[in-house]
Amino acid sequence: MRPPKRCSIAAILLLIGALAGAGGAHAATQVAQVNANVVKPLILTRLQNLNLGTIALGPGTWSGATVGISRAGAFSCANANLTCTGATQVAQYNVSGTNNQTVRITAPNVTLINQSDSTQTLILVTDSPASVLLTNSGPPGTNFSIGGSITLSSTTVGGTYTGTFNVTVDY
Repeated sequence: MRPPKRCSIAAILLLIGALAGAGGAHAATQVAQVNANVVKPLILTRLQNLNLGTIALGPGTWSGATVGISRAGAFSCANANLTCTGATQVAQYNVSGTNNQTVRITAPNVTLINQSDSTQTLILVTDSPASVLLTNSGPPGTNFSIGGSITLSSTTVGGTYTGTFNVTVDY
């Protein structure tokens, strides 16, 4: 037997009333600040090349003789098996960008290739700052230096060894 229509209508009206009286979920709002730090593009300029001068190897059998120049410009050639002459200098760069920003510097070691025999190489272990602080916007920028050292032995083949720095700067 079916319930009377009156009961069904009453149940529907009761359900509608209950749903209409139910409050919606309480919404929450939170505010967050938005920032954007816009910086000028970095400009990197090479000012001078690194030069370790002329290195004469002494007689005998020996190894582990290091010749280098620090990024501050201090030259070292203290091994008795070497005679170092000629002008030396650090590599020097200038970077410009946005004032008061720290610039990270990456300068990996360099493979130097003998220009008379390309099978002969030396590794220049670089000495560079990890970062510099820009003290102005744009020119004149901030200068920084890179030094490096090589290790020689009595079996190092004579000749001019050259290579190039792969210096990268980034905010």
